[in-house]
Amino acid sequence: MKLLPIVEPAPNLLREEKERYSRHLLLPDIGYIGQCRLKNAKVLVIGAGGLGSPALLYLAAAGVGTLGIIDFDDVEESNLQRQIIHGISDVGKNKADSARNAVENINPFIEVICHYERLEPENALLIISQYDLILDGTDNFSTRYLVNDACVLAKKPYVWGSIFRFEGQASVFWEDAPEGQGLNYRDLYPAPPPPEHAPSCSEGGVLGVLCAAIGSVMATEAIKLITGAGTSLLGRLMVYDALDMTYRTLPLRKAPNRKPIHALSDYQMLCGLNNTVSDVAVPQIAPLDLARILEQKATFQLVDVREPGEREICHIPGSVSIPQRDIISGKGLSQLDRQLPVILYCKMGGRSRKALLALQEQGFEDLKNLEGGILNWIQQVDPNMASY
Repeated sequence: MKLLPIVEPAPNLLREEKERYSRHLLLPDIGYIGQCRLKNAKVLVIGAGGLGSPALLYLAAAGVGTLGIIDFDDVEESNLQRQIIHGISDVGKNKADSARNAVENINPFIEVICHYERLEPENALLIISQYDLILDGTDNFSTRYLVNDACVLAKKPYVWGSIFRFEGQASVFWEDAPEGQGLNYRDLYPAPPPPEHAPSCSEGGVLGVLCAAIGSVMATEAIKLITGAGTSLLGRLMVYDALDMTYRTLPLRKAPNRKPIHALSDYQMLCGLNNTVSDVAVPQIAPLDLARILEQKATFQLVDVREPGEREICHIPGSVSIPQRDIISGKGLSQLDRQLPVILYCKMGGRSRKALLALQEQGFEDLKNLEGGILNWIQQVDPNMASY
C-alpha cells in the first residue's frame, strides 16, 4: 500500500552530499526532500549476516544518516560465501565492527552505532525505540517473534526478510500503519513451526547470491518507507525462487482471532526450544574417547545423521550415513544391528541427540551421542578436516 514518509527531512544537504547523491536527486519520487529524509533517518539492521550485509551496504550508499548494527557474533570463514560486507581479513572480528568498517568506508557522512549484545526481551524495546525503522535479517524464529513483538510495542515499522536454500521471502510489517491497515509477523506465522521443521542455513544450505536479491529488496523497502516513494510491501508477501527465477506476491491479512501483544515473553519457550525433551539426559561420548575406540578397532556402529550434502564436506571415517529423518520415521532402522553398540553424531550434537531418543523408543539400548558433534571432533581430534 501507499504510505506517507515516516521520517521528517533534515534541514539541508551539504555540497558534497548533493554531488554524492545526485542520481537520487534526479529521481522525481525521491528528489532533494527525499534525500533529506534519508539523511535524517535512523535505521537499525538486526544481524550483519547474509541479509544484513547487502542491506547495510546499500543503505549506507543511499545516505541513511544513522545506521544501527546489532550483532554479537564473530566472522567465520564459512560466512564469506554470502556475507559480502566481510572479507578474509575480518575473520575472527566481531561482525558489527567489521560491518561498521565497511559502511564507513563507503560513506563518511553517516553515523554508525554498534550494539554488541544479543537481542533479548530485556533489551529489545530499549534498543528498537531509538530508531525510526528496523530491518530484521535474523535466521531463527525465536528472534523474529521477539523483533516483531518489540516493534509492535514500540510502534515501529519493520522490514523482514528470510532465506533458505534457493528461496527467499520479504515483507513489511507495521501494526500501527494508517487507515487500519496494520499487520505484524504473527499474521504470516500465527505460531512457530516445530524446531525440527525449521532447519537453519547452516544445516540446509543457502545460495550465496540469494542474500543479495532479498537483502536489496529489504533495503529498497526501507528507502520507500523513509521517503514515501512507491508502494510498500505492507500487506503483501514477496516470494522469490532463484531456481525458477520467479518473483510473486501473495496478499496478507490479519490472522483470525489474533491476540493483541501487551508484553514481551519467553521466545525460546514459544518456539519449543525449552521443552522438556531437551532436558532428558542422554549417554554422551567425548571426541577423544571415540578416537580411542576407533584406534582399538572396537566393534560398534558409528552413524552420521546429517544430510548427504553435509557429509560431503566432512565425515568421520568408518561412519555410515543414516539421516535423522530416516531414523525418526523408522525407514533407516534396517541398517542398524540391535546387538551392537551405536554411536551417533551430527554437526553439533542436537540432531543426533533427537535420533538417539528415537532409537531408545524403538528398543535400542547401547547408544551414545558424540558430544558437540563433528565440529567438536574437528576441534579436538582432526583440525585438518574441513569445517562449516
